[in-house]
Amino acid sequence: MRLTKELLLSLPKTDLHVHLDGSLRLSTLIELAREQGVDLPSWEDAGLRELVFKESYANLEEYLHGFAYTTAVLGEAEALERVAYEFAWDNIRENVCYVEVRFAPQLHMGRGLSYDDVFRAVARGLGRAESEHAQSADVLERGAPPFRYGIIACAMRMFTAEFSPWFQGLMQTLTESDPESVYAIASLELARAAVRARDDLGIPVVGFDLAGAEAGFPAVAHSEAFQYVHDHFLKKTVHAGEAYGPESIFQAITALHADRIGHGYHLFSPELISEKRIGDPAAFSRALAEYIADRRITIEVCITSNLQTNPSIGSVQNHKFRRILDEKLSATLCTDNRLVSHTTVTDEYQLAVDAFHMTPEQLRNIVIYGFKRSFFPGSYREKRAYVRGVIDRYDRVASGLGVPRGS
Repeated sequence: MRLTKELLLSLPKTDLHVHLDGSLRLSTLIELAREQGVDLPSWEDAGLRELVFKESYANLEEYLHGFAYTTAVLGEAEALERVAYEFAWDNIRENVCYVEVRFAPQLHMGRGLSYDDVFRAVARGLGRAESEHAQSADVLERGAPPFRYGIIACAMRMFTAEFSPWFQGLMQTLTESDPESVYAIASLELARAAVRARDDLGIPVVGFDLAGAEAGFPAVAHSEAFQYVHDHFLKKTVHAGEAYGPESIFQAITALHADRIGHGYHLFSPELISEKRIGDPAAFSRALAEYIADRRITIEVCITSNLQTNPSIGSVQNHKFRRILDEKLSATLCTDNRLVSHTTVTDEYQLAVDAFHMTPEQLRNIVIYGFKRSFFPGSYREKRAYVRGVIDRYDRVASGLGVPRGS
């Protein structure tokens, strides 16, 4: 049977891999840029979509170009709070009732903001939307799950002056250090700030991430930061296998204790393995996939983003999500960047349902994996109760639209 857009929009959903600075409203970006004196290549929505935030990109570099504009307007607490608040409501309106929004605080600290300032500002915006939704008729009268959120702090494999004036300041204070060692220092500093924000400020920082270019910037360089958050029971997700081979995913799991993998697209790409110690790349890739499957290490799949940053994939039907479904891996569909990828959570599900002919059972599993494998900011018992309520809601909505649970 056809799984309709009406169904996909109505179902409770998650987004576990979404960047705040890639998910602004265009109108807000323009308004903030005018207020702050930031130059944009166009002052119209249509112009920005033509020149910067496109339907498709030539490569990852072009895809990342838009972040120079979004991060430029997010160096003030008021702007961060506003964007977080609007982001929350954009998700609530499509029944995305749980999000884990990630961002790199160090990209927003060039104008005097501290780590605590950045975390507080984002939490204020998200928390305000959470409180408003909790008092809405959808929750109080129609039984919708309350909106909940967690924050994931992103460390960066590397920095550039274009994106981080703060990092340039750090480099100047560590004149004897090479850039690679400073990247690791920055990650450890962020790890400590993230744990402090959770434990001392009461902010729902639920995870730690590593983002940025994989090639030439190995994850193992950041192992001290990830060991610190691991020792303090902060969960870990790592961008890996997006633009590099299976070794990157292996390193994320073994060196950084990753609980989830961001993208993981090249898990099934043994031809990209370059390490000479791996004598049989195909066997290595198979063993890694089996390990991930057995340990239920969830893959945060971002179909549209992958197609945009890696045009060689071609059509959506060629995406490795087909293999993920066939291998019955734990995976959830995510947007990556709502603005830069010109997508929503509902759009991602529609894309997957249509391209891979997902059954009702597969759809239900993928949606529920998102809730079960979340880094929920509460006790395990609270998480179980929340997930149970979401599952009940899912089944009522699906049944009401005539969708059976089985395949």
